Amino acid sequence: MSFPVSDSVLSVHVDLGSRSYDISIGSNQLDQFAETVAKWIPAPASGIKKVAVVTDRNLAKTHLPAVVNSLKSADWQICEIVLEPGEGSKSMAVMQEIYDQLVDFKADRGTLLVALGGGVIGDAAGFAAASYTRGIPFIQVPTTLLAQVDSSVGGKVAVNHPKAKNLIGAFYQPKGVFIDTATLTTLPERDYRSGLAEVVKYGMILDADFFEYLEQNIDALNERDPEVLRYVISRSCRLKADVVEEDEEERTGLRAVLNYGHTFAHAFEALCGYGVLMHGEAVSIGMICASRLAERMGRVDAELTQRQVDLLSALKLPVELPADAGLNVDAILDRMKLDKKVLAGKLRFVLPTRMGHCEMVTDVTEADVRAVL
Repeated sequence: MSFPVSDSVLSVHVDLGSRSYDISIGSNQLDQFAETVAKWIPAPASGIKKVAVVTDRNLAKTHLPAVVNSLKSADWQICEIVLEPGEGSKSMAVMQEIYDQLVDFKADRGTLLVALGGGVIGDAAGFAAASYTRGIPFIQVPTTLLAQVDSSVGGKVAVNHPKAKNLIGAFYQPKGVFIDTATLTTLPERDYRSGLAEVVKYGMILDADFFEYLEQNIDALNERDPEVLRYVISRSCRLKADVVEEDEEERTGLRAVLNYGHTFAHAFEALCGYGVLMHGEAVSIGMICASRLAERMGRVDAELTQRQVDLLSALKLPVELPADAGLNVDAILDRMKLDKKVLAGKLRFVLPTRMGHCEMVTDVTEADVRAVL
């Protein structure tokens, strides 16, 4: 299956009433960032345009200059807030540093905040935007594939608590999401492939034709072809936006399908130690476990699982736990029972019924999970 892809910038609209916004997907567009901002953010009555750009130390050397130069050319007053890379920047201590710099910049409710970076920057800067003066406008500029297809879309922003990840947060939609595939050229190999796992997930849970497209464009994905990436990112964003539009704040349970493979994955990540398995690597393994669980319950056949194994393997993602992981089945089960999808002590899993469709399943026995593990 092939899809026509244009060289031009693609756009996805997220329809959330007064909180609606657009996602722009292009290549080599960072130097035109200010032009897009002008379409999304009305000019202030005062005529003074102020923007705080939050990024990390690595991106300050690579992509920040293009964004800053574009904004300067459009007469924005700019405050650069540079954080340390890594999960440690999603903390209340770092949030205080962001607030301090915003205060020093004399930021007010008309000040724009730009989150330039991966999921950590998007979450932290987004939470700062949601909470500073009870809310200032912000734009996501995700620079990792995982952030481009997942965390930058949907308005979930948060910082970590010492006892739990993403415990302090909000649903706060951006004014727009600006995606440039050129930022992926500097992305380390494992980070890039981690994002591909979430792309495969979208095909599995929502779009059988998209899964087939991925199967037919493996070489282009491995080579980070800009044209294919523009389509893959735009389709992934469209699929996630469809879910978010129906269940923005996770009230109905529809948004839970986005967690296909994640019940296994979160347990693997935690028990291996965060950082041993990247999130996408754990999700890749988790999707295969979930598919095998669905097989065991008679919901799908072995061919469906094998198609996932073949595609993920071709994209150089793991499909089973590392031989030296040494994880105990009892420990994995105990960790799964902490999952947010557990209800009244019962394990629940997002499982496939066919390619392109998954459902929340409640009648899963511990014996079946053990057998899969």
